Amino acid sequence: MIIFGLFVAVTLVVVLRASRNNKTAADYYAAGRSFTGPQNGTAIAGDYLSAASFLGIVGAIAVNGYDGFLYSIGFLVAWLVALLLVAEMLRNTGKFTMADVLSFRLKQRPVRIAAAITTLAVCFFYLLAQMAGAGGLVSLLMGIDGKVGQSLVITVVGALMIIYVLIGGMKGTTWVQIIKAVLLIAGAAVMTVWVLALHGFNLSELLGAAVETTGNPAILDPGLQYGKSETSKLDFVSLGLALVLGTAALPHVLMRFYTVPTAKEARRSVVWAIWLIGIFYLFTLVLGYGAAALIGSDAIKGAPGGVNSAAPLLAFALGGPVLLGLISAVAFATILAVVAGLTITAAASFAHDIYANVIRKDQVDADGEVKVARTTVVVIGIISILGGIGAQGQNVAFLVALAFAVAASANLPTIIYSLYWRKFTTQGAVWSMYGGLGSAIVLIAFSPVVSGLETSMIAGADFSWFPLNNPGIVSIPLAFFLGWLGTVLDKNTESAVKQAEMEVRSLTGVGAEKAVDH
Repeated sequence: MIIFGLFVAVTLVVVLRASRNNKTAADYYAAGRSFTGPQNGTAIAGDYLSAASFLGIVGAIAVNGYDGFLYSIGFLVAWLVALLLVAEMLRNTGKFTMADVLSFRLKQRPVRIAAAITTLAVCFFYLLAQMAGAGGLVSLLMGIDGKVGQSLVITVVGALMIIYVLIGGMKGTTWVQIIKAVLLIAGAAVMTVWVLALHGFNLSELLGAAVETTGNPAILDPGLQYGKSETSKLDFVSLGLALVLGTAALPHVLMRFYTVPTAKEARRSVVWAIWLIGIFYLFTLVLGYGAAALIGSDAIKGAPGGVNSAAPLLAFALGGPVLLGLISAVAFATILAVVAGLTITAAASFAHDIYANVIRKDQVDADGEVKVARTTVVVIGIISILGGIGAQGQNVAFLVALAFAVAASANLPTIIYSLYWRKFTTQGAVWSMYGGLGSAIVLIAFSPVVSGLETSMIAGADFSWFPLNNPGIVSIPLAFFLGWLGTVLDKNTESAVKQAEMEVRSLTGVGAEKAVDH
């Protein structure tokens, strides 16, 4: 608790110092575009390496071995899609939000409303997962049992998040993410070296010890989790699609590209993020098998928090209460930083896209827009606290998977079509976004994740007819198809002049700086 308190105190000081320069909308939403590529890359890593990445993947590898590591590969490969297809062009075309890009050459009102709804949906489900995860994590690490104690923890996390974003804006949030990324990667590195040292820095010896402790040689082979049936294989493909394509369309990750001054820095920041995230995921391989070797998969599954307890249990086995305290504080900081990033993205989407551009039709000054954004932060904070309290004990992985599936279905097809297809129309964009969002949510609602199994969210009920846990394999191609169909059937055409301007700006960056400043 002392270590956690120190982290909160230090980051609050950083946020207060960063908030001194929050004068314009560009300062509040995009940190005045003052971060370098390496700084922004570290912040992206901080945004991306959530508690699910740290606790979830280490646990998945400890229990399912090879198949657990496939999560790491999916999360990492996703960044190539972001780097090659999205980062630079998005930075050149937009101002603050994803909707800026999508509505650049299409009709403002319907596209901005649809983009804001999909952004808020992704942020809400992601926020719900993080808040519920915070309650579960603290009950596991600090011995706080009971709904009231966990609810109190969720309220404290929500209050801290509101303070961070309200005062610091994007600049304060970014510095919190940079500090957290450094702490998380450093903590994982120390534990990785420690685990390897115990096994003579010999990976083969570590893998052998994992097999010996678990008594399961299959932990080194593919198929332990996803090879049991044809349905599980399809589920794996579906999950892989959602992870790889969802990352390049997560609103809180996309918004980070606007915090750098040039497209070149946007590219550099993604390269830095790939290196940092890649190194971290290599650490998870050692930590996962280390947990299997030193603790055993049965002991992990039987602990409070189940699979998610692998990393804390390993920390306790290595360094006792001190290392456990440090890793707990880092995991908690992880939740706090990710939640702050999601909140400012949701606030920017509502204030910039709905209020400033749809309700006020661009007739509002920057101060008025930022005031609305700050009010939105408080509202979103309260909703996410209540949602997190309501989601206690629910399947957190389900909520994260839903966020990725919604992002991949509702956002990515429209982003790709907007940037690369000249004939793309407003009708195509709206059909794709609403169709992708609706199909992803409906398919998950009627999947085994929600009902039909002992592990489902609603135990004892069975209204599932969709056999897969993740809808990506259906909803993502459907969203691409609807975008094409809506465009082909649209009798209206979009402005050729605007399309040409967007193409030149996205490829060269010419005109981007002027639009950004004014």
